[in-house]
Amino acid sequence: MTQAVVKTDIGYTTTDTIMVRGLNLATEIIGTFDFVDMIFHTMLSRRPSPQEKAMVNALLVTTADHGITPSSLAARLTYIGAPEALQGAVATGLLGAGSVFLGTMQNAAEMLCDAARPLAADTDDAAIRDAVRDLIRRHKAERRAIYGVGHPIHVDGDPRVPALREVSRANGFFGVHWRMMDMIAAVLASEHGKKLPVNAVGAIAAMVAAMGLDPLIARGLSLVGRSAGLLAHILEEKEAPMAREAWELVLRADPRNVLP
Repeated sequence: MTQAVVKTDIGYTTTDTIMVRGLNLATEIIGTFDFVDMIFHTMLSRRPSPQEKAMVNALLVTTADHGITPSSLAARLTYIGAPEALQGAVATGLLGAGSVFLGTMQNAAEMLCDAARPLAADTDDAAIRDAVRDLIRRHKAERRAIYGVGHPIHVDGDPRVPALREVSRANGFFGVHWRMMDMIAAVLASEHGKKLPVNAVGAIAAMVAAMGLDPLIARGLSLVGRSAGLLAHILEEKEAPMAREAWELVLRADPRNVLP
């Protein structure tokens, strides 16, 4: 019977070395790589180009924080119950990244990759519009969400989108996926009477798709970025608590509760 081999190609250790994707962590990586370099090295076995690095940095910065959101509130509430477990509070905030908040970047990237697969880089606007009409028709028929448009707060347009669009243009990653995302919003408005501007989810999905990355990376990088924001919320909760007030606000909203 052949014994199973349990190993990873990402790295290994000896008594005096730590190797990551073929490079010595102590002598070849530390002091030479920045964090985005390390993300690419561990995931893709290569360092990013300057253009890719600019794109991923923009993604991480964009996803770091959006004020009081379900993820940050969940992290704060968990922290006041278990202040000894910072990792639990951060994990709670990240677990809410799903098909409604934050995690939709993967869904949107998958949607764009699938719809853009038969299109050439120089496809004209008419063909993009036809592809978008087909996408909308299929998603409606299958009762599937159309990701990357609309926002409960930024109803007139997500302020992050123009900045992300400019980063993509400046770094050579504005192509068919971005054009398709913009066209989805345009067709929904002109042909379906729905004002749903492109949001940050759609912008980041277009960026990840344009870079040729696995859509799963869109969700993964958004979680990495949001971790920094959650840490900030937990540190603020430690110094200037507000989670307990939010909890009591819910209690006071129900007249059956009697508070001291």
